[in-house]
Amino acid sequence: MAGTLIISNGRPMGGKASDILIRDGRIVTIGENLSAPGATIEDAGGALVLPGLVEAHTHLDKSLWGMGWRPNDSGPRLLDKIDNERRLKRELDIDPARQSARQIVLSVSHGSTHIRSHVDVDTDHGLWGIEGVMATRAAYADLVDIDIVAFPQSGLLRRPGTLDLLDAAMKAGADVVGGLDPCAIDRDPKGHLDAIFALAQKYGKPIDIHLHEPGEMGAFSMDLIFERTRALGMEGQVVVSHAFCLGTPDRDLVDPMIEELAALDIGIMTTGPASRPAPPVKRLLDTGIRVCSGSDGIRDTWGPYGNADMLERVMLVGLRNNFRKDEEVELAFHVCTQGGADVMRLQDYGLKVGDNADLVVVEGETITHAAVARPARKLVVKRGKVVARDGHCIRTAP
Repeated sequence: MAGTLIISNGRPMGGKASDILIRDGRIVTIGENLSAPGATIEDAGGALVLPGLVEAHTHLDKSLWGMGWRPNDSGPRLLDKIDNERRLKRELDIDPARQSARQIVLSVSHGSTHIRSHVDVDTDHGLWGIEGVMATRAAYADLVDIDIVAFPQSGLLRRPGTLDLLDAAMKAGADVVGGLDPCAIDRDPKGHLDAIFALAQKYGKPIDIHLHEPGEMGAFSMDLIFERTRALGMEGQVVVSHAFCLGTPDRDLVDPMIEELAALDIGIMTTGPASRPAPPVKRLLDTGIRVCSGSDGIRDTWGPYGNADMLERVMLVGLRNNFRKDEEVELAFHVCTQGGADVMRLQDYGLKVGDNADLVVVEGETITHAAVARPARKLVVKRGKVVARDGHCIRTAP
């Protein structure tokens, strides 16, 4: 258990300079000229103090980070990328335990204190990914909290045996049931969604489903998700990731989906993609829908991009949504912090007295300034313990 820590002369959320007294991993007091016997004092030097960044969608098991540069040669279709990745996992020895540890150290150095990772389950590799990321989660539990989604990346029903493996992953301790494009990949939307909702009911767990399907196809899958969420009483327990169909220009198609998302309290994850239609963040937030974001793949076989910096993701979500005013960019910041906490149902998250002391100290005049400048994080604190300083995690990657 962490002891007593005072973050002095920091500006919570860009407000006036204050001290933050932290004891046993929680924020005890926020005020001026605070002191406590035996406290460690960290001078923020007038920098911003922000809640820990929330990486609400990534794939810890398959980053190539630290493995040297590999030119990307994946095919153009989604299935090409999936098949190419499955083949290269063994050829390149993309060990899930080692690679997830490397990405976690990187994420913590940038200020992420919570991560949701989709982890592949398939008939070629079984539970290799789940077991590897679970081992990493245990080994790095003092640095970051990790949600594990059992994810059928290669399809669920199109590869017989995958459903049994997904069941085994949930039994082993995965936190969330994953799904993927019930029409475009499995070509059996009823069977796919019946299967993942049944698993969620069996284990009493939430669902987070990748939905890349565009336009009317995506809207059809959404309607089936709405139908099951309502029928099974799973309001507030479903997240749709990517949801490209919400970026369709046809308001007659999109508006009813947004109404249903709000009514059923279904969360949306967007990365702010550059090459696909994207959910309209402000419209979703204005309707009361929980919206989060994530880095998705980090320098993997799908593409060379990504650095696990969720402040950079604030900028990317802002750019994709044409956010220019400070208050608009702060919506993107919300998505990468409180929005992620809301989607992951984190308890006691934030910068209020009584909240868990998960926070980031970073230079910047305002939140928007920090998001566009992205200096090295001066300090990252997890449950009252300093876990990164000046852009470097206290642990080294394997």
